[in-house]
Amino acid sequence: MFRRLHEVEKPCRVVVDGQPVAAAPGDTVATALLLAGIGPFRRTMRSGTPRAAYCGMGVCFECLVAIDGVGNRQACLEPVRDGMVIVTGGQGRHLKDEDRP
Repeated sequence: MFRRLHEVEKPCRVVVDGQPVAAAPGDTVATALLLAGIGPFRRTMRSGTPRAAYCGMGVCFECLVAIDGVGNRQACLEPVRDGMVIVTGGQGRHLKDEDRP
């Protein structure tokens, strides 16, 4: 569904749920996930309903992921950086060592 309008010359590499993903410098985490076909980003605690980026500007909090071991990060606001470790699917919790990829 999502695609780039131009080729990325020097992608940065991030790890999403243990898998390498290429992203463009300046992308947000949400952009990188959507372009890689990754979704949903998380599920709600009460009903397990799937969630992903909705507003794209940090208002709705639907795109929460864990980034570099810190939960409750808004994927639509966080710029990617080389070597970043992203974990989706949780309820935005802080990661324990055994949960890290």
